[in-house]
Amino acid sequence: MKQFMDNNFLLSTQTAQTLYHDYAAKMPVLDYHCHINPREIAEDRKFENITQVWLGGDHYKWRQMRSNGIEEKYITGDASDRDKFQKWTETLEKAIGNPLYHWSHLELQRYFGYTGHLNGQTAEEVWSLCNEKLQENSMSVRNLIKQSGVTLICTTDDPVDSLEWHKLIAEDTSFDVQVLPAWRPDKAMNIEKPDYLDYLTKLSTASCIMVSDFASLKKALVNRLDFFTSMGCKATDHALEYVMYQPGTEAQIEAIFAKRVSGTSISREEELQFKTAFMIFMGREYQKRNMAMQLHYGCKRDNNVFRFNQLGPDTGFDCINNFAPSAQMADFLNALNATDELPKTILYSLNPNDNASIGTILGCFQDSSAIGKIQQGSAWWFNDNKTGMTEQMISLANLGLLGNFIGMLTDSRSFLSYTRHEYFRRILCELFGNWVENGEYPNDMKALSQMVQNISYNNAVHYFGFNL
Repeated sequence: MKQFMDNNFLLSTQTAQTLYHDYAAKMPVLDYHCHINPREIAEDRKFENITQVWLGGDHYKWRQMRSNGIEEKYITGDASDRDKFQKWTETLEKAIGNPLYHWSHLELQRYFGYTGHLNGQTAEEVWSLCNEKLQENSMSVRNLIKQSGVTLICTTDDPVDSLEWHKLIAEDTSFDVQVLPAWRPDKAMNIEKPDYLDYLTKLSTASCIMVSDFASLKKALVNRLDFFTSMGCKATDHALEYVMYQPGTEAQIEAIFAKRVSGTSISREEELQFKTAFMIFMGREYQKRNMAMQLHYGCKRDNNVFRFNQLGPDTGFDCINNFAPSAQMADFLNALNATDELPKTILYSLNPNDNASIGTILGCFQDSSAIGKIQQGSAWWFNDNKTGMTEQMISLANLGLLGNFIGMLTDSRSFLSYTRHEYFRRILCELFGNWVENGEYPNDMKALSQMVQNISYNNAVHYFGFNL
């Protein structure tokens, strides 16, 4: 019997162990997509207790606590931090096979030196250990980032954001980790939302351009996009509930926008037509600036309306959408490619059934302008587990070039989530090791180690064009 999560956790062959320990584990971390707050980095926040680190915004954990019948007051409510932690530990001990079990224990091992297993009985011991450790200067946000080997972080930022915290971080010579903004213009696109007109007012103020029609909306977005790129932004991000609708003429889009600005309701067809025009416009702007466009789709959000009305979005009530938009995604990329305005693009679907279709779409639009110009993103959200990561990489290997894959990201709000890169790298090395030991790839350590290092870090550096 193997020891619980020992040094060779997830590494069952000698080849996998060599690849991980000698190569993957030594690579830095590049977190090109996350949701952490740059203010907390600028202010070098220190956390009072482990609940603040683990449960303050982590809807992964919230979902599992609800699955364990925990009252909402212990999840997002007013219960004490100690009581919330207790309820989480009582939930975690039942999470056999769940990545949260592995992630939590990796974080306890790497940051707190705890090698036991966390459950309701060990909760007090771990609570005391972690909280004592968190008082040390080494556990401030900046030091957590540094000790994790992180060289660059891309946050997620709205076009109206001032990026004041990014500016402060960049000017601080005592901290050498780059913290760059990533452009997330969903609010400017989501014309159907009740607060859309209020958002246009904010965008007008931020850009100093009065947004009154689609033409001025585009000018305001270009103004802000130029500001973002001046701050080092090289990545964009979109959450899509659709992919491609029949494109409209400029006059048709202006008419749709005018209806919405006047307060007249628009149809679902008009909404999708506007969003298609919006995305095509944005894609062209990204291509001009050599930015990478990240597209996330396949999610049905806010399904529990009762809880949504109480808690708002991003609180753990989303699910996989079985919509498979492979033809429409190909049409969208083709609409940009037809005029040679297709930017570097990363495709993520929450539905693992889309792996193969994404893998075939990639090959339709690759060219010599960038190695691996069109990428399948790492297994996302409900898929960033051992099975999901393995299946995503096998599918990508079957249909494309796994050696050009840009690898893992945290997509997290936690400063302890960098162990997800370790988790990913162990799974990657195990996959490679099994192929080698089964005679499916030669035991060419030079080639294997280079691929492992590239997927772990180098490919992403080159793909985005970061200056590291």
